[in-house]
Amino acid sequence: EDHRKVKELFRQFEEAEDDSTKKEIAQTAIKELKVHTALEEELFYPAVRREIDEEEKIDEALEEHHVAKLLIAELSRMKPSDEHFDAKFKVLAESVKHHIEEEEGEMLPEVEGEIDADGLGKQMAERKQKLEGRMNGMSTGRGGARKSTRGRRGSSSKRRRGAKMKRR
Repeated sequence: EDHRKVKELFRQFEEAEDDSTKKEIAQTAIKELKVHTALEEELFYPAVRREIDEEEKIDEALEEHHVAKLLIAELSRMKPSDEHFDAKFKVLAESVKHHIEEEEGEMLPEVEGEIDADGLGKQMAERKQKLEGRMNGMSTGRGGARKSTRGRRGSSSKRRRGAKMKRR
């Protein structure tokens, strides 16, 4: 389901004509990808690693996640009107689509019937709900200190740095 959702977002981005639509689609895709990569890295890949003999497939998938995270970090600091935003998002889309093809075409068939799909699916659904809640809290200013501390960089950040130094 996650794979279909991000592929649809990539398609919508290709068809979008204005920057505000592109920004909204890109932000949604980035959120979806962050949650999905976390789920795969925390739960799915360890379960698959226990069942297949080919370590390279998991290692390659993790490297593909690494590349996606680098592109996501860069895109998160950009605006759709920035030079290379469209190109960077399209490269992310192509990379993710390739990753999806490998997972669905190679990895999933190899572990089908070998892993407890229902149990793993339930774990992933529960974890996804928590991750989405955490991400939604950060974007709205609820539940995340990230947004609330940005505007107070003066003496309080110096106190925080001093407290960190004392702990070391």
